[in-house]
Amino acid sequence: MSNIEIALLSFPVLLLLIFLRIPIGLAMLLTGIGGSYFINGSFLMIFAQLKNLTWGTFSSYSLSIIPLFLLMGQFATLGGMSQALFKAAETWMGHKKGGVAMAAVGACAGFGAICGSSLATA
Repeated sequence: MSNIEIALLSFPVLLLLIFLRIPIGLAMLLTGIGGSYFINGSFLMIFAQLKNLTWGTFSSYSLSIIPLFLLMGQFATLGGMSQALFKAAETWMGHKKGGVAMAAVGACAGFGAICGSSLATA
């Protein structure tokens, strides 16, 4: 069978697994492993690729800083900084219509200015 035929046969198998109430992620994993097995003829290539992709993904800089960003947010919460930022923003904008929402945005802007990443704070 060609690769296209294997892909076309894998799609109904995926739908069948989903209709059998297997979680979508597991159904996609099983279908992908099965398709790779039929294309390569062995599981060794699949496991080698899985090992390399896992190591490459988790050793990237952008994913390694996420736990540290969460730890910084936990320190801000335990230290009372997040509550102080929200209280300051609520004092400044809380009396207006929609003031709580504006105060939340203001507190996020303050935390983004402190940590250096306004996009990660959102």
